[in-house]
Amino acid sequence: MTDVVHRPAGIGPMTWAMGSLFEHVLTGAESGGALGLALVTQPPGTATPLHRHTHEAEGFYLLDGTMTYRAGEDDFHLGAGDFIWLPSGLPHAFRVTGDRPVRFLGMSAPGGLLRLYDEVGVPAAERRLPGEDGQSMDVEIPRWNEMAPKYGLEVLGPPLPQER
Repeated sequence: MTDVVHRPAGIGPMTWAMGSLFEHVLTGAESGGALGLALVTQPPGTATPLHRHTHEAEGFYLLDGTMTYRAGEDDFHLGAGDFIWLPSGLPHAFRVTGDRPVRFLGMSAPGGLLRLYDEVGVPAAERRLPGEDGQSMDVEIPRWNEMAPKYGLEVLGPPLPQER
């Protein structure tokens, strides 16, 4: 059995990775491995390569902004209040669309995936998107390539193209 977790707003560990802010709401360790939950803020244009997770399923609940999600062969256009669940092993990719940052609750089950962002990124100095004080993608991408196999992350293809 795990202990009750109460995390007041604005309190908790934060990581800068992918030019984004990941605020840990519930870590896998805190949930006995069952669930990881983060409040994620990402700037416009952020995109992941087509990839899959062999260990976790993922869910995303958008709070603000818009994004396009490819899940398998289907594309979904998400806005505030939308939710998407991705079963383990399903190829997927997303791109933040529009002209403002997106904020969403990102969850993984089981809950170990957020450790990957901590290992690749750096502790956030403040509760904001990273600027010059963040880590460059030249430094970060080799870390993703190194750490991905440990977390069952398999890159399958390029990012989604920019919408016109």
